[in-house]
Amino acid sequence: MEKEKNRETILDIRHVSIYFTRYERGIRRRKLPVIRDLDLRVHPGEVVAVVGASGSGKSLLAHGILGILPYNSRMEGEMFYRGEPLTKERAEKLRGRQIALIPQGVTYLDPLMKVGEQLCRGRKDEETVRRCREVLDRYGLGPETEGLYPFELSGGMARRVLIASAVMDKPDLIIADEPTPGLDVGAARRILGHFRELARGGAGVLFITHDLGLALTIADRVAVFYAGETIEEALAADFEDPERLRHPFTKALFRAMPVHGFAPIQGSQPYPGTVSSGCPFAGQCQACQEACVSTEHIPVRQIRGGLVRCLYPEEGNV
Repeated sequence: MEKEKNRETILDIRHVSIYFTRYERGIRRRKLPVIRDLDLRVHPGEVVAVVGASGSGKSLLAHGILGILPYNSRMEGEMFYRGEPLTKERAEKLRGRQIALIPQGVTYLDPLMKVGEQLCRGRKDEETVRRCREVLDRYGLGPETEGLYPFELSGGMARRVLIASAVMDKPDLIIADEPTPGLDVGAARRILGHFRELARGGAGVLFITHDLGLALTIADRVAVFYAGETIEEALAADFEDPERLRHPFTKALFRAMPVHGFAPIQGSQPYPGTVSSGCPFAGQCQACQEACVSTEHIPVRQIRGGLVRCLYPEEGNV
C-alpha cells in the first residue's frame, strides 16, 4: 500500500505493543503482551475496519489511542495524530473534541443527566443548542429526546444518542468500538450508513467489530486482528474473492461467513501471552511449517497491494 505514504494521515500507528503486568505466585511479576507490533493508518474520508474475535485486542487498541489504558498496562511504539506525536497528554486534550469514541456499552451515558445536557456538555449558548437539535434530528431523534434520561431511551435510541454525542463537535477521527451489539441487521446497517456519511464529510473512521460482514458494508480497508497482532490488511474489495486474500486466517474468516457456507475451522485463538514467538495461528493452520513456529518474529510483507504477517501466504488455503 505504497500510495498511503503520500496521503494525508489523521492517525498513524507504528510498531505499537501493549503489555499488562500481573502477579503470579506472590510477588512474582509477569509481562503479558496483548497487542504486538501493530501498524495502522487512517486517512481523511476513509473507514478502516478492525476485525477480530473477542480477546484479540481490538478494544484495547481504542483505549490506547485515547490514552485511557488501565494503570497496570504499558505501551511501546509510536502514535501520531495529524503528523504530531499522540502522547497521553495530547490525547487527553483531543478526546471528546477532535477524537471521538463511540463505545460498546450504553452505560457510558450518565444516568443522572438528561440527553440534551450530555450533548451540550454544560453549554447553553444558542449555537450549541441548535447544533444539539441538528445532530439529534440527523439520527432520527426528535427534540423531545433532549429532555429524556438514559433509562427512558430504547436500546436503539441510546446508541443513536452515543453517536450524536460523538459527532457533536465535528471530530476529525471517530473510533466506533462495537457500536451495533443487540441491534437487528436493519438498524445496524442504518447506523453504519451514518459512519459512511461522516467519512464523506472528511472525517476518518476506525470501526472496531467482530462482524466481518457488517465491516464490509462500509469499510474501505480491513485490518484483521488475531491474538493481538494485525495479520492482514486488505482492501474491502479483496474480500470479493478469497484468492485475493493473503493470510490463511483471513481466508478462514471469509469461508466462515454464512453467505460463503459457514465453514468453521478447528481450534481457537490462543490466550494473550501464551504464544511468545512464531505465528499465533500456527496451531490452527493447515499450511503450518516448522519455520512458522520456530521463527521468533513473523514480519509484515507487502503482497498484491495488501499487507500480511505470514511466511507462506500463497500456501495458506484453509
